[in-house]
Amino acid sequence: MRRSFHAFAAVLIMLTGAAVTPAVAQQTLTYQDLVGWMTDLERLAAVPPVGETCRQWASYDRASRYDEGAGEYVNWSANNDGPMFIRQEGESGVMAEMEGPGCIWRVWSALPQKGHVKIYLDGQDEPAIDLPFEDYFTGKTPPLHYPTLSYALEDQGCRGKNLYLPIPYQKSCKIVAEEGWGRYYHFTYGTFPEGTKLPTFKSPMPAEDAAALKELDTFFRERIGTDPAGSREGEETVSQSVRVPAGETAEVLKLSGARAVTALKVKMDFEDREDQMAALRRLVLQITFDGGRQPAVWCPLGDFFGTAPGENHYKSLTTGMTGDGYYSYWYMPFGNSAVIELVNDDEIDRSVQFEIVHSPLTRPAAEIAHFHCKWHRDVFPPSKDRWPDWTMLKTQGRGRFCGVMLHVWNPKGGWWGEGDEKFFVDGEKFPSTFGTGSEDYFGYAWGNGGLFQTPYHCQTMTQNNRGHQSLLRWHVADAVPFQTSIEACIEKYFGNDRTLFACTACWYLAPGGVDPLGPVPAEERHGYCIAPAPGGAGFKVLGTPPGLVESQRMNNFRGGTWHNNDQIWWTRAKPGDKLDVALPAKKDGDYQVSVVLTKARDYAVVQLYLDDKKVGDRIDLYNPEVINTEPISLGTHALSQGEHKLTVEIVGANEKAVKAYMFGMDLIILK
Repeated sequence: MRRSFHAFAAVLIMLTGAAVTPAVAQQTLTYQDLVGWMTDLERLAAVPPVGETCRQWASYDRASRYDEGAGEYVNWSANNDGPMFIRQEGESGVMAEMEGPGCIWRVWSALPQKGHVKIYLDGQDEPAIDLPFEDYFTGKTPPLHYPTLSYALEDQGCRGKNLYLPIPYQKSCKIVAEEGWGRYYHFTYGTFPEGTKLPTFKSPMPAEDAAALKELDTFFRERIGTDPAGSREGEETVSQSVRVPAGETAEVLKLSGARAVTALKVKMDFEDREDQMAALRRLVLQITFDGGRQPAVWCPLGDFFGTAPGENHYKSLTTGMTGDGYYSYWYMPFGNSAVIELVNDDEIDRSVQFEIVHSPLTRPAAEIAHFHCKWHRDVFPPSKDRWPDWTMLKTQGRGRFCGVMLHVWNPKGGWWGEGDEKFFVDGEKFPSTFGTGSEDYFGYAWGNGGLFQTPYHCQTMTQNNRGHQSLLRWHVADAVPFQTSIEACIEKYFGNDRTLFACTACWYLAPGGVDPLGPVPAEERHGYCIAPAPGGAGFKVLGTPPGLVESQRMNNFRGGTWHNNDQIWWTRAKPGDKLDVALPAKKDGDYQVSVVLTKARDYAVVQLYLDDKKVGDRIDLYNPEVINTEPISLGTHALSQGEHKLTVEIVGANEKAVKAYMFGMDLIILK
C-alpha cells in the first residue's frame, strides 16, 4: 500500500497545514487518493481543516427528536429503526441527501433485499449505481466486486452486510430506495472543505481507479496484520524485554525529536487462561507525548490491542492478536518527546517483550494531533433527559474520533444491545450520526453472537451474548473530525445490575485539548465480572443449568396473579434439558407437595421429579394467553429435614405452541 500513501501525502500536508487559507479550497484529490485514505493511518494525526466532517444517514426512528423550544429530547429511546426515510417521493424513499464535495465511505444493512437502491451524483439524471440493495454486499457485483470491501458476515458465521468503498461526488448526492429494498440502512459519508476538487464516481470505473481498489482488496486479503504504509524512510526498530515488579512502573522506551511511533508489538507468556486475563487487565500501557501533564495513552495492555478479556486471536487493520504476539499500527506522532511506560498493578512480577518502530515526522509538528487511547467504565454520568445514552467518549478541542473497543459483561444473558450510536459534534443538539442498534454500529446484525473479523470491525470474543462479548469498530477513512468537541454515545438499555460496559476509546487531539479520562484502579479493571448464582423469585437453583434462569416481573400480565408479582423464568432450554431447584423441608414429616406454574403460548411440556423420582404426569404449559395455574399436586411425600431437589425436565411442546420451550414457576407449596 506504499504507492497509494505517497500518491496523496503531499496533498494532505497542504490540506492540513493551511486549513483556513484560500489555497486549501483549491486542492484536488483523485480517486486513487481516496482509496489510499482507506489505509492511511498517518492522515488521522493531521489536525482536521475547517469544513471537513463525517456524518451518517440511517433508518433511525424519526420519533426521536430535539425540541428546541422546550430545550429537551423527545422519544429519545424510540426504536422503530428499520423502515425510516428522510421523506417519501412517490413510491420511492429518500434514504440520504447531501451536498458536496463529499464521499460515501461505508454502507451497512441488516436486511437488504431485491428492491433497487439508486445513488444519484452531482445532479445527473441517471444513477451512478443502480442495483438491488442485496447486490451492494455480494463482493461479486460490478462496480463493487471486491470481496474484502463488499461482504456478508454470514460467510463468517455471523450476520450483517457491509460495503467499504469510496463513492465521491463534487456537488451533491441523493440515494433513493424502491419498494422491496429491505430494512435498516446506514450511509456514512465525509464532506470536504469548500472548493476541494473531487472526481464523480463512475461505472464502469476507469482502469486506474479499479486497479487501486484491486490493490486494496489484495492487501486486505493477503497482508492484513502488516503495516499498510510499509517501511518508512529513517525508521528505527527497538526490541527489548521489560520486567516490571509488582506494584511498580517501568520505562520501556524514551524517544526524543520530532518523530512518530508507527508500530508497537508485544509478546507475553502466561500460566493459563485465568493468568492471561488477569495480566492483560492489571498491566497498563502508558504513553506521554511532548511532556504532557497526563498520559495520552492509558489503557490495560490487552484492551489496547483491541479485545478483552485476555488473549483472543484476530486481525484488523490497526490492531490484532495472533499466536506470534499482539500488534498496533496506530500512528503516534510527537514534536519533541515520547515516554512509553508499563504499569504493573498485579501482585506478581511480569515480563513483556516489546518491539517498537518509530520514524521521523513527515509534516511539521505544529500540524499534528496526539494519539489518545483511554479505558473507562461508567465515567460519564448519564444525562437524565437523554436516557439511554451511554457516553463512550467526551472530549474538547480539535481532532478526530477513531472508534472504540467495547467489552460487554452480560452474565444473565439475553440481548444486551439494541442501542443506537449517537455522535454529537461541535456542540450539536441533535447528533449528526444517529444509528440503529449496537450491533449495527459494529457492522453486524440481529444480535448475532458469531465471531467475525474484518479490517475495520470485529467481534473478537463471544459467549453467545451470555457472559463476555468483545467488539471493535475502527474509523479510518470515516474518522469523525471535530473542531471544538465530540461526544460519542451508544445506548445502554440495561442497568449495571444486568449489563456492564468497559470502553477503550481512540482519538486524536491537538495540543491544548481536554482529555477528561484518568487512570482506573486495578480492582475496577479485573475481578468485577462476577457471574450471579442462577435463580430468581426467591428460588435457589442447584448447579448450572443450560439456558437462562432469572426472575421475571409479571405485573403486566393480566391473566393471573403471581406471588410477589414475579416468577422464576427458564428460557433458552431445549427438550431433554433439566433445571434443579432447591426444596427445603423445615423438619421430618409427610408433606403434600404442589406447584403453581405459568402457562403461555411459548411454554413447554414438562415432567417434574422430586429427589430424582418422577412425580405426577407430564404438564402441558401451553395457553394462548399468559396465565398462572391453580396449585398442581405432586402427591404426598416423606421428606427429611434439610434440602431436597425438585427437577424440571423439558420434554416437548404442544403442537400449537411456539417452540421456545419456556418454563415459569411462581410457588412450591409444602403442607
